[in-house]
Amino acid sequence: MDQATFLHTVRTGLGCDQSRAEAVTLVVFQELRHRITPKEAADAAAQLPAGLRKLWLDGEDPKRQVARIHRGEFVGRVRMRAVLPDDAEAERVVKVVFHALQLALGSPHGTEGEAWDILSQLPKDMKELWLEAGKA
Repeated sequence: MDQATFLHTVRTGLGCDQSRAEAVTLVVFQELRHRITPKEAADAAAQLPAGLRKLWLDGEDPKRQVARIHRGEFVGRVRMRAVLPDDAEAERVVKVVFHALQLALGSPHGTEGEAWDILSQLPKDMKELWLEAGKA
């Protein structure tokens, strides 16, 4: 899946324009990336096409520590950073972007290959969110 198809998937899923799709994707990517090890983030990046890889790695610090937060805080951080009206909308955005990312990683259910590797590093309630996105 190339960047244009990825962003089309997000745009369609959210009913938003290109600019908004890019902005929320960047926020979700950054928040998710901080929940996995830098090595796993690099491994995921290697599976993405160039445009998405650049978006995925935007602001990455390979020496950072993994942020150990759970679903509620994750969704709240996405809500605040993406300037969304409430947590329900933020969770919807997260699921749409997670699903598009799973497809980009060649995992329609979020449980195969590199998507599985990301899933395996998430806390239980974040795993549930990731898997819910794979059912979309």
